[in-house]
Amino acid sequence: MLMLRGLLDRLLLVCAVVAGGLVPGFVAQYQQRLGGRLDQARLDLAPWQSLADRFYAGDVGKLIEYHLQSQDPKFYAEGAIIRSLVETVHRLQSAVDAMQGSLYHQVAYLALHADPGLARATFADWVPTFTLSAEGLLFAALCGVAVWLLFQALWWLLTLGRAGLSGRRTSVARLSNR
Repeated sequence: MLMLRGLLDRLLLVCAVVAGGLVPGFVAQYQQRLGGRLDQARLDLAPWQSLADRFYAGDVGKLIEYHLQSQDPKFYAEGAIIRSLVETVHRLQSAVDAMQGSLYHQVAYLALHADPGLARATFADWVPTFTLSAEGLLFAALCGVAVWLLFQALWWLLTLGRAGLSGRRTSVARLSNR
């Protein structure tokens, strides 16, 4: 049993360090994809911004308002599309800004606020890379230690639980023999 624990212990530690070392590469690829989506959204908005520059002193909001006040359903639909593009650019810009912190901040942001579609697309095209930066190596080591400590705690609880059950069985056996 001790040999099995030692083998699992080391195997889990190595796997956790490797997995932790792959996270920074995924984060970088997610950022690149996010930046690409922002660039595309800006390109899609550019013609509408050009119209706003010419007719509304650069205020896209006034262009949207003009379209939405129209009785023509096609013109109204264009207003909704322009508004959606503006909202998409703002949402993507906020996400890009949020991803500018440290690796730990980026991982926390992704864990709590990642766009599921963007994360799936990134994962589908993800090329696993092990980051050799100081921050990446530290992150890998911290992941390894965290998983290793969790394993140790679970093993201890299982061992303690098993010892408790064995003790109860012994006590029950003693009582029944009396």
